[in-house]
Amino acid sequence: MMRRSKVLHMLRDGEKPSCFKVNLKDAQVAELAAMCGFDCIWVDQEHIGQDWATLQAHVWATKSQDVDLMVRIPRGSYSDYIRALEMDATGILVPHIMSLQDAKEVVHMTRFHPVGRRPIDGGNSDGGYTIIDFNEYIVTANRERFVILQIEDPEPLDELEEIAALPGYDMLFFGPGDFSQGIGAPGEWDNPLLVETRKRVAELANKHGKYAATVGSPDNLEELYAMGYHFVSAGADVIGIKNYCLSIAQAFGSKEPMKNVKGYLEKN
Repeated sequence: MMRRSKVLHMLRDGEKPSCFKVNLKDAQVAELAAMCGFDCIWVDQEHIGQDWATLQAHVWATKSQDVDLMVRIPRGSYSDYIRALEMDATGILVPHIMSLQDAKEVVHMTRFHPVGRRPIDGGNSDGGYTIIDFNEYIVTANRERFVILQIEDPEPLDELEEIAALPGYDMLFFGPGDFSQGIGAPGEWDNPLLVETRKRVAELANKHGKYAATVGSPDNLEELYAMGYHFVSAGADVIGIKNYCLSIAQAFGSKEPMKNVKGYLEKN
């Protein structure tokens, strides 16, 4: 039997699952974060060069703790969209949805009949290496594996309501980082268009029966929930390690992070 999605069942029960981003490639980091009590671990193939064996290790590490794994996939061929799912990642996050047609094509490639035309194998981990009945596999995968569309550019805003209304996916995810760059205001988190779009994504997701998702921090978690967001990823391994290392270095009197690197570059 296919493992059920913890995130989807929490959302369907009106709960708000926790999510934590793991940038480091070693799957022990994902396992450690999962053991700490997060409901979902986010790993990345868009920005981080994780090979398939590394991704498979992340799948095993999170499944060992009954925690969901969300993979932000690279944009590419249909194989790039579905391979993480076939490894039994619990969900995929598709970056840079640029139009309604783009969103339709993603759903078409990532959902089985009758929703889409995701290519069928069934001989991988998510299909129990053919142990799961063929038709049960198709139905269960559509129900227990989530697809998230990421809005992080100004281009899709004119069709945002149509994208929100599109059937076949689970969450609409607002990405403020690239969005700020896309509107010519990199890092200006209080930019009026960014603030308005963050609210609009949540409103339209709720209006059309999708779950609203985004990134945040412990400081603005309640604000995002009040805005209508259901799924928030807060924090990352590299941030935690960086902050911890800086605090230890400062205890030894260091006041200049990366001073050794800068000195080396100046000499070479």
